[in-house]
Amino acid sequence: MDPIAVTARFEAQGKIVPLSFIWQSRTFRIDSLGRQWQGKDGFHIMAMTPGNRAHHLLFMPEKGIWYLVRGDDTPTIPII
Repeated sequence: MDPIAVTARFEAQGKIVPLSFIWQSRTFRIDSLGRQWQGKDGFHIMAMTPGNRAHHLLFMPEKGIWYLVRGDDTPTIPII
């Protein structure tokens, strides 16, 4: 998993809406959101960027850190 910077809106009802993220010095605009679920390690969000590219984002609220979960990564709590 790679730590990433995310611009997100936190709605009054507790819903998290990511708007864009930065990975490897590139900014990716999020066009739409897909499946979302709460796991033991944090809040998982599937996000679509231009070109219909799917990305798996993970937000760990206790640390306030976002991660991009990549292909072979498993969503576990990283040691930082």
